Amino acid sequence: MADPDFNLLVALDALLAEGSVVNAARRLGLSDSAMSRTLARLRDATGDPLLVRAGRGLVPTLRAIQLRARVHDLADEVRAALRPAAAIDIAGLERTFALRASESFIEVFAARLVSRVTAEAPGVLLRFAPRTDRDAQALRDGRIDLEIGVHAETAPELKVQKLIGDRLVGAVRDGHPLMLREAVTADRYAACGHVVTSRSGRARDQVDDALAALGLSRKVVAVVPSFPAALAIVRASDLVALVSERQVASGITGVRTFPLPVPMKDVTVTQMWHPRQDADPAHRWLRGQVLAACRGTDDGAPSGMSCW
Repeated sequence: MADPDFNLLVALDALLAEGSVVNAARRLGLSDSAMSRTLARLRDATGDPLLVRAGRGLVPTLRAIQLRARVHDLADEVRAALRPAAAIDIAGLERTFALRASESFIEVFAARLVSRVTAEAPGVLLRFAPRTDRDAQALRDGRIDLEIGVHAETAPELKVQKLIGDRLVGAVRDGHPLMLREAVTADRYAACGHVVTSRSGRARDQVDDALAALGLSRKVVAVVPSFPAALAIVRASDLVALVSERQVASGITGVRTFPLPVPMKDVTVTQMWHPRQDADPAHRWLRGQVLAACRGTDDGAPSGMSCW
């Protein structure tokens, strides 16, 4: 079977967008007769009339309606692939970027990121969307520009870059009985009441597996969706929480932290995006700003650390 003529893709995009042979011809700089011949070839290739007569005009068939959005995206990708990336004026950039991130990320890094972006591109608006789910469709259809967080698994086509490493530590209120002795042992830790952070509402996590290996278990009293919520409960109770070490690195009033007495895996925070935005200069600049804000550097790609 012969390879398809990819020029037909651009012609089909114009025909479906204009709904008119004359207008599509004008859009592509062709004669009306040349566009009519192209429409005939498209009908042969697709096995569908695509545009049919309705009164004095043309209307798309059901197949054409189904193809319209997909063909437009494909044509855009072809044009982008065959066009050199243009340099952009970051200082004059006017654009809104949607970032889906956890409350913890926003609390720790958003101020630094916003400050960097505002200084370089005052016309850029950052819209932080809550991580209520991890559906990759929002990245695929462009509703989200970047997904930031801890990702156990991702959709195979998405691009992923490590931002920072982190680890979990225990957190209790000032004066908590657990901190009155020097060593926080696994037995003493397990004997406390616990608040668990889980967006999915699960009360069990890797701490329970580590305790079970020692023949221990703990009592979970509350499950909350974010580290800030867990810290608020900890400050007002005798419960113990697990929180990001970076979350409390600068100190949290009324809270003390301690290394966990059981082995835990380190946490990796990444940013993900759809491949269609990979070569976009503005999007690349944004990714660099996020990377630099997370790592506390003055540029978007520290030497030797451009992609952990």
